[in-house]
Amino acid sequence: MRIAGLINRILCAVSASVLIAGCTVKYSFSGASISPEAKTVSIQQFENVSTMVVPILATQLTEGLQDKFSRGTRLMQVREDGDLAFEGEITNYVSNPISVSGNEYATQNRLTVTVRVRFTNRIEPQYDFDRTFSAYEDYDAMKLMQEVESTLLPEIVEKLSEDIFNAAVSNW
Repeated sequence: MRIAGLINRILCAVSASVLIAGCTVKYSFSGASISPEAKTVSIQQFENVSTMVVPILATQLTEGLQDKFSRGTRLMQVREDGDLAFEGEITNYVSNPISVSGNEYATQNRLTVTVRVRFTNRIEPQYDFDRTFSAYEDYDAMKLMQEVESTLLPEIVEKLSEDIFNAAVSNW
C-alpha cells in the first residue's frame, strides 16, 4: 500500500509538471505574465523634462526599471526595439507641504516624482499604453530637501519601477 501511495504521488507530481510546462503564458514569482514569444526588453534612458531637474534621477529611474526586469523576468535586455519596449520622461519633481502646525508652518513635506511612460508590446499590442505614474515620500519639513533626497529618491524610484513593471506585465 505504501508503494502504491508513493507511486500515485509521483505520478501526480509529474502530471502537474507537464501541465504547467504546457501553459502558453509564462508565470514567474514576480507576478509577471509574459508571452513566451517575448524574448527581449528595451528600456530607453528616461529624459528629465521637469522644471526642477535632479541630474541623477533619470539614470536612477532607468536603472531601477532595468533592474526590475533583470530580477523579475527571463527577458534579455537590448538597446532598442525589444519585444517589450519602454520610453518616457520625468515630467514633474516637486516638494509640497502636507501638514501644517497651528503657527501655519509646515511640519511635513511630500516629495513627488511623476513620469510619463510609453510602453510598446510588440507581441501583444493590446497591452500597449501611454500612462503617467507618480510616487512620493514624506519628510520632516525642518530638513532641507537636499538633505533627504539621497534617501527618498531610491524609495520613490523603487515604487515607480514596481508600478511600471506591474502595469506592463501583470495582465490579469
